[in-house]
Amino acid sequence: MSPSEDPERFLAIYLNDHLAGAMLGVELTRRLRSSNKGDPEMGAALGEICVEIEADRATLERVMGRLEIPRGRLKPAAAWVAEKLGRLKLNGRLRGYSPLSRVLELESLHLGIAGKTRLWKTLERSAAADLEEFDFAALAERAASQRSRVERLHLLAAARCFPAPRAGIREQ
Repeated sequence: MSPSEDPERFLAIYLNDHLAGAMLGVELTRRLRSSNKGDPEMGAALGEICVEIEADRATLERVMGRLEIPRGRLKPAAAWVAEKLGRLKLNGRLRGYSPLSRVLELESLHLGIAGKTRLWKTLERSAAADLEEFDFAALAERAASQRSRVERLHLLAAARCFPAPRAGIREQ
């Protein structure tokens, strides 16, 4: 590493980027939970995942606090706006939630959780003595569990949205 490089600055940027992603993940998961609360196959599972993702964001904030890394305001705000704008996507309905919305949102959540898994594994490998109170291996395992559950929900949502073609319907 050259003398001009600053690992502490890079870590601050990295953690703030993940904090913005966590903001996006929390907002997206809350939307999924709210939109699917009456669904017997999805509602409770999304509620549990939402609680965990909120806790993960709080853990990241504690990590940043322990390292005395200031939390940026711009990136989390931009993530919040991006999640709200993401609701405007064409989903086959002029108003309201559609089965396609659920599929796309679960795909986005799956990707976000993959990034969070990498965050915890990165911190586990490079954690300073200041971070011994955090069990990054357990956090990575919980993220892997979240990802697995979201994948199952995504497959269910996709099956609902895109049922198998009926006999007699030609594929194009």
